[in-house]
Amino acid sequence: MPQSPPAAGMRPQGPVLAMPTPSLRTCLWAGRARRLDGAMTRTLDASSRMYADARRYLAGGVSSDARRVDGVPLFVDHAKGSRLWDVDGNEYVDYVLGQGPSVLGHCPPEVVEAVAAQAARGMAYSAQHAAEVRVAERLCALVPSAGRVRFNTVGSEAVHAALRLARGYTGREAILKFEGHYHGWLDPVLFSVHPALDAAGPADAPAAVPGTAGQQLGRPDDLVVCPWNDVPALRRLMEEHAGRLAAVIMEPVLCNTGAIEPDSGYLEEVQHLCREHGTLLIFDEIITGFRLAPGGAQEHLGVTPDLSVFGKAMAGGMQVSALVGRADVMDHISTGKVAHAGTFNSHPVGIAAAEATLRVLDERRDEVYGTLYARGAELMEGLRSAAAKAGVPMLVDGPGPVFQTYVTEASSVRNYRDFATTDRAAMTRLHAALLDRGVNMVPRGLWFMSSAHTEADVAFTVDAFADALGTL
Repeated sequence: MPQSPPAAGMRPQGPVLAMPTPSLRTCLWAGRARRLDGAMTRTLDASSRMYADARRYLAGGVSSDARRVDGVPLFVDHAKGSRLWDVDGNEYVDYVLGQGPSVLGHCPPEVVEAVAAQAARGMAYSAQHAAEVRVAERLCALVPSAGRVRFNTVGSEAVHAALRLARGYTGREAILKFEGHYHGWLDPVLFSVHPALDAAGPADAPAAVPGTAGQQLGRPDDLVVCPWNDVPALRRLMEEHAGRLAAVIMEPVLCNTGAIEPDSGYLEEVQHLCREHGTLLIFDEIITGFRLAPGGAQEHLGVTPDLSVFGKAMAGGMQVSALVGRADVMDHISTGKVAHAGTFNSHPVGIAAAEATLRVLDERRDEVYGTLYARGAELMEGLRSAAAKAGVPMLVDGPGPVFQTYVTEASSVRNYRDFATTDRAAMTRLHAALLDRGVNMVPRGLWFMSSAHTEADVAFTVDAFADALGTL
């Protein structure tokens, strides 16, 4: 029998089962009411009190700038499968999934059991253990670019390690990154992620715009910024900086600025130019890794970089990241020429989660990825149809396991400049309206699918989306 959601503050007992669409709609919209103007409301009494307390002790009332929203942020009590429950007992179909890690849904039993078992054996060793060898072996089998592996804790660390290794291997200093691509919050790469267009410079030669006050800027020539999906611009910039570029780093599918896939042949041309100039190609697969295919976007798209970084979905939400790459490059770490260290690298509990997650993704790949792509396609089509019926100009685009909704008249978004011209304020309003209706997506319009999402979840979401479009 379908289960009702637990009362506020209570955790579900056993699995949350898929429910027929009418029951799901009734369940999720319970406790919500329409104001006289037709808008939906949620009960947020406990969340408001908690936010008031949080602002007394946490800077800004949150622990990450990504969680800043207008009004009261989401205070989660617990999660299971495709759902979240907040501290007020409101229930949401969740498409944020911890910013992408929960590709199997929240609390998959295989991962929960592995984490509990390892926690009972030890939390931190600062020594080697068998599970990290098994996980590294599986990574080398799954990921085309993985000849050797080193573990980190979070994605920013893995990116930092990749850039250091590229510089140590090539003996060069400069790095080329793409406008709109995000590679973590550390100073060397926090440039030109979402810059104001009046400060961003020419479209074919973007300026390196710092992301924050207090950022160490480094030497001006150490970072080159290039437009995405523009082969002539890349060729020209690589020629201008010939002999200086240690690496070109990119998200192979741009998920921190929309969900933008590379043009046909683009990655192949980038790879060719890197080889021509003796420059290493780095794929930042923190989001795309294990979400688009067991071997990441590089398997999905058929282009193998020299180095790659992975995180998020790798361990189902636990803090594990990895730097992988060609054996001859990675052996600069093996010999000690390039330093790489960290007390919590290959943390036993995180590695236990990674081992369980990767086993499921590998051994049940047809089931898991079949669901991710099928449900993603169903939801994308439903959202397109709802927007068309409402007369709201909207582009719904992306691979499927991750995709983006843009409020725009444009038929495509190919780079950051295209993204910047979409109506992001309208998307922020839509995000708030969806929360009131029991749907949680990334505020900028990004949606992550999980293998726990059901047809009923999709049907409910499309209904809620259609209703929320009235706020625009």
